[in-house]
Amino acid sequence: MMFAATALTLFPEAFPGTLGLSLLGRGLRDGQWTLDTVNLREFGIGPHKNVDDTPAGGGAGMVFRPDVVAAALDSIGRGGRPIVCLSPRGAPVTQAHVADWAAGPGLVVFCGRFEGVDERVIEARGMQEISVADVVLAGGEAAALVLIEACVRLLPGILGNQASIVEESFSDGLLEHPQYTRPRVWEGREIPDILLSGDHGKVAAWRSEQRLRLTAQRRPDLMAKRRS
Repeated sequence: MMFAATALTLFPEAFPGTLGLSLLGRGLRDGQWTLDTVNLREFGIGPHKNVDDTPAGGGAGMVFRPDVVAAALDSIGRGGRPIVCLSPRGAPVTQAHVADWAAGPGLVVFCGRFEGVDERVIEARGMQEISVADVVLAGGEAAALVLIEACVRLLPGILGNQASIVEESFSDGLLEHPQYTRPRVWEGREIPDILLSGDHGKVAAWRSEQRLRLTAQRRPDLMAKRRS
């Protein structure tokens, strides 16, 4: 089963973007995963191909029309893939989400813009609203690149070293430990002696302690989840 990503967007030229670089890009070119785009403007209404309209009840901005969004979604073969609608009001994405999606057939990602999407099509097409951060962007394209990259890098054979995936931040609910490399001394700062001791047990214990310390310091919310 190959991971297939489809992005529905007003700006298909935003893709593959960073997804076409380095190991992910090589995997894309080698056919280890696929990426398609659907131009939402092609499903617009009237001579000007309008995809949005004013919000019911008044207010600023514009809203994606449900008929346009539905037509675009219905034009593709989902193949059992979930539909993710990128939105600042969505549930925060987690590594658990990403691991689950990466293990499946892929993702259909709707790149939101304007004030959002008509609620009726979200409900009717079972769109899952997801946010990549507690910020508001001009559109969902950058967020889509983040989400797809997070999934693709977990695919077997993409990064090569699966151990690096197991040990990184969020793999077990903790942040990653500090990393060091040559030179041994840089601007008067030394690599911790324990990392150069050759004692793998002590190194593992130090890294575990550091992960707990950093997580408690920077992400107390993650520590609270571990205690609950």
